[in-house]
Amino acid sequence: MPAQSMAPTVLLTRPAAQSASFAQSLLARVPEVRVVVSPLMATVFHAVTLPEGLLHGVILTSQTGAEAASRLRAHLPDLAYCVGDRTAQVARQAGFRVQSAQGDAEALLALILREKPQNLIHLRGREARGDLAQRLSAAGISTQERVVYAQEVQPLSAQAVALLSGHAPVIIPLFSPRSAEILGAAWLRLPTQAPLTIVAISQTVAQAAAFCPTPPTIAAHPDAPSMLDAVLARLHGH
Repeated sequence: MPAQSMAPTVLLTRPAAQSASFAQSLLARVPEVRVVVSPLMATVFHAVTLPEGLLHGVILTSQTGAEAASRLRAHLPDLAYCVGDRTAQVARQAGFRVQSAQGDAEALLALILREKPQNLIHLRGREARGDLAQRLSAAGISTQERVVYAQEVQPLSAQAVALLSGHAPVIIPLFSPRSAEILGAAWLRLPTQAPLTIVAISQTVAQAAAFCPTPPTIAAHPDAPSMLDAVLARLHGH
């Protein structure tokens, strides 16, 4: 059967919990789709010492950062500035009073600059991009940061390697530049390569997925619902 006539498989490479959540949403819409989960990163939470003195707000730029903040909830202020709605949802469940930028790190930066709070702390991953604390401090908003988790690289599973080395089309939603870079390194080592479609959450992620022979599809908005819509569109051939 020609590859183009085969139904695509969706390969999910986020950490296990996030992949499971996305798979559940996808299968609720398209029960017959085949989903393979092979996390490229595993979360390791770090013990940290928070700064002394009064903090007025915490900055959360990922769902995992919000999960880390929930572990430190008793030692953090009530207000959380969140990059997007999923991060905000996790923070709200942990008892924070949230403000969501409903976008990406640049949208979050703009939100905080408009409100001009002081004494913030950014709880971030080891590989965070954007120098958010430094940029806010340079703009007159005192901001510290702590690395509260790391995403350790995981190899593709044998099932994922077989899938990506096969002949049937594969759709991969990518949510971060780092996951795109890790996948790209693995992809280039494969002896043969399946027809691949990348769905990227942003232009930055699309640029990091330059290894893909075909141009990535970019979600209309940098959030999980838009990523789901984009994957569904690709499944339906749009």
